[in-house]
Amino acid sequence: MRGYVAAMAKPYSDALVAPGPLLFLSGQLPMSPDGEVPGDVAGQTRQIFANMERLLAEHGATLDDLVKLTYYLRHVTDLDEFRSALLGCLPEGHRPAGTLVEVSGLVDPRYLVEVEGIASVGER
Repeated sequence: MRGYVAAMAKPYSDALVAPGPLLFLSGQLPMSPDGEVPGDVAGQTRQIFANMERLLAEHGATLDDLVKLTYYLRHVTDLDEFRSALLGCLPEGHRPAGTLVEVSGLVDPRYLVEVEGIASVGER
């Protein structure tokens, strides 16, 4: 697995320092405001980051302020599709620290991915 990860574009940093205060985002689910859930990992990932973007904006922050993300993926076989979508969701060159965990289930069987995050909303 190590060679596989090294060969992929890393959508995360191994470590970073973040000033406070910090904003903690609960696990975000792939449901649109009108209740729709995309049927694939890429669509769900894009929906989650659209939801995160709205939530961050409510607190005067953007996706650039994310410093740590934890990803819960139902099927590790979806990893390539997930990473590709993730790279398209994060601002260019922005790589928060991250952890990915394969889980046996999420709160709704339609959900294939969930993401929680920490953003630094302090002085830039």
